[in-house]
Amino acid sequence: MGRSRGGLTTKIHALVDAEGRPIRLKLSEGQAHDGRSAIDMFETLEAGHILLADRAYDSDALRNTMAERGAWANIRAMPKRVKTFPFSPWVYRQRNAVERFFNKLKHFRAVATRYDKRDDNFLASVQLASIRIWLRTYESSGNLWPLLSELKDGSHFRLSKTEGRKQP
Repeated sequence: MGRSRGGLTTKIHALVDAEGRPIRLKLSEGQAHDGRSAIDMFETLEAGHILLADRAYDSDALRNTMAERGAWANIRAMPKRVKTFPFSPWVYRQRNAVERFFNKLKHFRAVATRYDKRDDNFLASVQLASIRIWLRTYESSGNLWPLLSELKDGSHFRLSKTEGRKQP
């Protein structure tokens, strides 16, 4: 997608929930600034939500957009920033959920080594790995019902226990 001295590069941007499960994923060029792709990533944030992002996302435009939506952008300021904003280091510690998600994502070989040449295929690989991460949350608990209750219309799914085949 992007070209640098090391070759073609791509960044994965992720919006995750408090449990580290992905909500939105986006690819951008490796040399592009993170702030360019940030505002459309955070459309799902509403009033009362807290955005935890690293310094690369520190911009007035992003902070103003979050303030308009009623969300709080808890972003560590760039070192040379003159204007200061409220920042809570204690809340910022929760940002490790994003880092944990990327760690889990790198366990998928096709994503870590990027076998796909085309960006849409690579994004599909990342999305499939993300689905697997979501499912692991519910597989470990042995209860898929919370996942199904989050779906708007559960009529498409029918889970039932089936009896084993009876011998004549």
